[in-house]
Amino acid sequence: MNSQPSQPPAAGPPAAGEELWLGLDVGTQGTKALLVDVSGPGGSCVRGRGATGYDLIAGLPPGHMEQHPTIWIDAIQRAVRAALADAVAGGVAGTAALVADRVRGIGVSGQQHGAVLLDAALEPVRAAKLWCDTSTAAEAREISAELGRTVPAGFTAPKLRYVARREPSVWEQVRHVALPHDYVNAWLSGDLFTEAGDASGTGYLREGVLRGSEDPYVGALDDIAAGLSEKVPRVLASNAVVATLRKSAADALGLREGIAISGGGGDNMMSAIGSGATRPGVVTCSLGTSGTVFAYSAEPLDDPTGAIAAFRSSSEGENREPGHLPLLCIMNCTSVLNEVCDLTGKGHGELTLAAEAVPPGCDGMLFVPYLVGERVPDLPNARGRLVGIPGSIQAAALYRAAMEGVSLSLGLGVDRMRELGLGVDEVRLVGGAAGNWLWRSVLADVFGCPVRLVVETETAAMGAALQVASAVAGDPSSDAMSQRVVALADEVAEPSSDRSELVAEMKRRFAAEVKTLS
Repeated sequence: MNSQPSQPPAAGPPAAGEELWLGLDVGTQGTKALLVDVSGPGGSCVRGRGATGYDLIAGLPPGHMEQHPTIWIDAIQRAVRAALADAVAGGVAGTAALVADRVRGIGVSGQQHGAVLLDAALEPVRAAKLWCDTSTAAEAREISAELGRTVPAGFTAPKLRYVARREPSVWEQVRHVALPHDYVNAWLSGDLFTEAGDASGTGYLREGVLRGSEDPYVGALDDIAAGLSEKVPRVLASNAVVATLRKSAADALGLREGIAISGGGGDNMMSAIGSGATRPGVVTCSLGTSGTVFAYSAEPLDDPTGAIAAFRSSSEGENREPGHLPLLCIMNCTSVLNEVCDLTGKGHGELTLAAEAVPPGCDGMLFVPYLVGERVPDLPNARGRLVGIPGSIQAAALYRAAMEGVSLSLGLGVDRMRELGLGVDEVRLVGGAAGNWLWRSVLADVFGCPVRLVVETETAAMGAALQVASAVAGDPSSDAMSQRVVALADEVAEPSSDRSELVAEMKRRFAAEVKTLS
């Protein structure tokens, strides 16, 4: 793996009570780095922030969504160094090198499902196919039929069959398959491993597997792709110190060699820790490029329809036992509202203010927001639909209809979780659009429960930092750490009883429209 070596800071142990924990979130649009101090009473303090953006590979055929893993490594180096500099600028005593001396561990969050194909030296042999890649729809249908359960096109398994079948010369070079966060951990430590939370989104982790299982993968690995059984990484604990930072990565990041690395996890698993969804009753909804709804469950929440993914968590529950993370993921979320902004030439702030004056339900106008196909329901080739247009299309009404359509799509997940027996006491909102007050109100009506805003917006990076802090300490558990640290805004969006019948009718119409697309 290529790095950009630099002179490491002066080595030395951190002073007692001054430990910092580095959380990395390697996402689809960029990488975030947080330096977190968890020693203070009543919560954490972010001492430094860094961020670096990047794009997908341009010019690929429709449905192909790819990035080269090396851009993540470059982004990590830039984001970490920016976070160290930000800590100094924000008043942390000393130079960036002295701040780096206080970093005791790294936790990594990564975008889920991506297929990172590596050679024997752990170098990528092709660009990674990402979670939003739908070019593997045919392979997903085949594998679902073979395994007897739904494996969406976005999961890792169909991507591996795609490459093995359609790019055999590339597949011959592959010695290891990894998820994005696995690859980052391998660059940091020189060792390739995975953990059950992120691995449960591959499609080939054995259902219900716990860490340490002698046989964590399904028996049909080589049927998914030739020789896959020899290429998958071992499964280690999530909330434990599983590796240390090697010298080449330490030099590139400006950190001390040998600091702890925890198991990490997928971005949703880490966001659960960073938002407090580590015990029953708390549901997190993330509004980003994709939209997700997820919650902690001590037992598997199996959904025969496949709408709710039966992921493992990457955290420990109240009894320090690894749990489950039932999750709904939709592919069309903030991008739908962005399209309205692009179409109208107006910004989100202006459209939000105007949309407040539009009556809920938009006078019967309904937006089914499947602009790039959809993952749940499994409609990779679906298109968006606007129905019930009341005479003319006004920008404010279109914006509110898009907001309501995405909310109804997410509401399918919360309603399905309730049907499967999961308690929903409150929903905590995170992600880039979580600060939109009108959207919080719409979601409260659709979810039928209070919606609260998590103060720290970068919950995946925060969760990664809390995980490694908990792993090094050994106690408290990641759940206890999360409950102590995560701060919520005072404002709460409550559902309106006056709109309950209208929302029920909107849900009925939305479900009927979706059914016609199946």
